[in-house]
Amino acid sequence: MRSTPARVRTLSGFLVSLLLAVSLQAAVHAPLPLGSPLPAFSLSGVNGHTYTPGDFKAARLLVIVFTCNHCPTAQAYESRIKQLVADYGPRGVAFLAVNPNHAASVRLDEMGFTDLDDSFVAMKERAINHAFNFPYVDDGPTESFSEKLGPAATPHVFIFDQGRTLRYEGRIDNSERKPFVTQHTTRDALDALLAGREPGLTRTKVFGCSIKWKEKAGDTRRWMEKVSLEPVSVGSATADTLKALRTNVGSGKVRMIHVWATWCGPCVSEFDEVVETNLRFRNRDFELITVAAQFPDERPKVLPFLEKHHASMRNLIFGMNDKYALMDAIDPEWNGALPYTLVVGPKGEVLYRCAGPIDFLELRRALVPALNAVTAWPGMNG
Repeated sequence: MRSTPARVRTLSGFLVSLLLAVSLQAAVHAPLPLGSPLPAFSLSGVNGHTYTPGDFKAARLLVIVFTCNHCPTAQAYESRIKQLVADYGPRGVAFLAVNPNHAASVRLDEMGFTDLDDSFVAMKERAINHAFNFPYVDDGPTESFSEKLGPAATPHVFIFDQGRTLRYEGRIDNSERKPFVTQHTTRDALDALLAGREPGLTRTKVFGCSIKWKEKAGDTRRWMEKVSLEPVSVGSATADTLKALRTNVGSGKVRMIHVWATWCGPCVSEFDEVVETNLRFRNRDFELITVAAQFPDERPKVLPFLEKHHASMRNLIFGMNDKYALMDAIDPEWNGALPYTLVVGPKGEVLYRCAGPIDFLELRRALVPALNAVTAWPGMNG
């Protein structure tokens, strides 16, 4: 009998280990079985209250909705969740929205459709900005409650009856675009349970962004390490170059032009966030160009700075000694103070203009709708 080569045995063992690891992970995060009791929880709400099951003891039904800030599908369903609360709250149904995502496990390029990340501070901002009419709590740091219920994606609904037994688990409806909805699955389940009947559907598949479990934080770090190895360069910009960038003819993209200098304190302190802005949005119809407002012979100072900050976007330096001609080419309204940031749309229209340090939340709130106007994401028509 021929023996199996050691290399094959090693590969076979690796595949078995990988399959076991995948199976174990799936088992760990499997949805809570129907008929199970509501697990205990104590979760911090954005309103400063810590929620436990006791807060909902008077409710006829308790709806747990796993959702988050960054996911475009979750965003598409926010208005529908609010409508569910308005329609069923008076009928004795309580709602609790839970962010299951470990914030450190969300990659920057997964946040290209949002102005906010999944941190607790950002959750507070979104709840206020979007006038949530339901409690919004954070399970991201430990994910202990989420691990017990096993959501697969955001959004994911779990409905518990008055005895706090799980009676329904699945989607809100069958399309993130409202015009395509033919089944209002969560509504149907609520109506049935309120009437004392078994829902027609008690478990469905869900669709949306995967849960960012804490074990994914390592993947995020490895992605950042890979990004840090991308090549960095700097080219020269003439007045004609900058005028062409400013008019943005033919790019079909939203273009951000950020003017800075190595000797400018505010420029240096915010530069990492400028780089992060590129990493967030570069997979969409977006282009970020930095322009060092320094003399051409200062290039030896500029390039090492860009390399240190892993600035792999397109970078330019003034290629002429007449800085005022270059300033006018970028924007005649710019008075010369640094840093300076200009965002122009595909037709050259000014979407954002900032002289001085950037308010990055304000910037993202200008970028996201502009990018959605170029190419809508699937839930835009929701």
